[in-house]
Amino acid sequence: MNTIQIADKKFELLMENETINKRIRLIGIQLNVDYEDRCPVFIGVLNGSFIFMGDLLKEIEVPCEVEFIKVSSYRGTESIGTIKEVIGLPENLGNRDVIIVEDIVDTGITIKHIIDQVYLQKPASVKVCSLLYKPAALRAPVEELQYTGFEIPNDFVVGYGLDYNGLGRNLKEIYRAIL
Repeated sequence: MNTIQIADKKFELLMENETINKRIRLIGIQLNVDYEDRCPVFIGVLNGSFIFMGDLLKEIEVPCEVEFIKVSSYRGTESIGTIKEVIGLPENLGNRDVIIVEDIVDTGITIKHIIDQVYLQKPASVKVCSLLYKPAALRAPVEELQYTGFEIPNDFVVGYGLDYNGLGRNLKEIYRAIL
């Protein structure tokens, strides 16, 4: 079994890099088809989405723009239930096709907050593209979740941009906490 230690927690391999990259290529193909003859704005949610967003954008062939937002809602392995905007949304989203890129949708509370803020600018469309989705953890429905890499169980995960107290983002695979 492939296990690693990050700070005080042990993690086991959940997803290999090759599997992640294959799925990202497929999502990129779908986005290229869906946004043909359009110029979407990709908004990456920092810090977790930076690796996924970078790899995804390498697959995008349609003209596009790239922006970032940074919000905070986690401490350790638990969602703290409040959302703090550290870097806000761009202010030019009116009548634009917006694709919000997330590392993971779990409770749905953070992404719902971001979506609500985007809708205030009256975009042409809003979709969410998330590498990981935890349906068992969902507390707020996210109708805009159109592109999903993988559905995973309600486990705490790290790697490929996801962290445990700031550590592990640089891992090229995804690991789940061992209880």
